[in-house]
Amino acid sequence: MDCLFCSIIKGDIPSSKVYEDDYVYAFKDINPNAKVHVLVVPKTHIDSADCIEESNIEAVSKVMLAIPKVASVCGLSDGYRVITNVGENGGQTVKHIHFHILGGEKLPVKLA
Repeated sequence: MDCLFCSIIKGDIPSSKVYEDDYVYAFKDINPNAKVHVLVVPKTHIDSADCIEESNIEAVSKVMLAIPKVASVCGLSDGYRVITNVGENGGQTVKHIHFHILGGEKLPVKLA
């Protein structure tokens, strides 16, 4: 499998790590859309939210439990946004489920 995020998790591609545990890796987005823009990914490869099933739900649950920890590490005490994109039309550019944490400033209610 040739997955960008799997290579980042393995350390084959450098990243600006923000948080890591046994199940989750979080790093700064290289093209930030807010003052704070971090990607949170499971270490287990899952293509997208469309591919969540009983066999991988624990990996997704670990990501959801890590999101508030990552937000805290990033100093996002006044709120933040969590986004996941699914498929090409949904804006997903890397086929490894990931959650964007955006914050550090007042975010617009409407994204587009």
